[in-house]
Amino acid sequence: MARSSGAAAVARALAVAVGILGSTTSFAASGGGEAGASPHFATLHADKVNLRTGPGDRYPIQWVYMRRDWPVEIIGQYDHWRRIRDWEGTEGWVHERMLTNKREVIVKGGVRAIRRGPDLGAGLVARAEPGVMARLIECRGEWCRIDAGEASGWVERANVWGVYPNENVP
Repeated sequence: MARSSGAAAVARALAVAVGILGSTTSFAASGGGEAGASPHFATLHADKVNLRTGPGDRYPIQWVYMRRDWPVEIIGQYDHWRRIRDWEGTEGWVHERMLTNKREVIVKGGVRAIRRGPDLGAGLVARAEPGVMARLIECRGEWCRIDAGEASGWVERANVWGVYPNENVP
């Protein structure tokens, strides 16, 4: 008898775990019911942000981000916790207070041209190394205007991480 009640307890625990996982991923497909619930990009609010294995302070820290304004993608939520993904694919949970709606992007791939206008024929302003972080200003079609501190201009949308392929960024 004790064995079956133990099995029932395990089954209940699994049902709760599946419920939590379902609630964190289902909004991604459905758009969720609250504002900002669908997947979107954000940035880290502090110079030190703990990435946890689950949605709560009791879950172990798996990574510590050490850079304010680092771009992340919010891919899930549970209560006041947000499941995020970084540009290298690392996923975990952070408290909502550790995020801001500012937009930053990261240059991906190889060295990328920053141009004076949204056109391959536009003059070259600078070249950005992979991993360079820049403020996202706007996107028009296949191009995004960024500000990387000493260089500001247009880069092909496909060459940065932190903006969706068809996202309208005014």
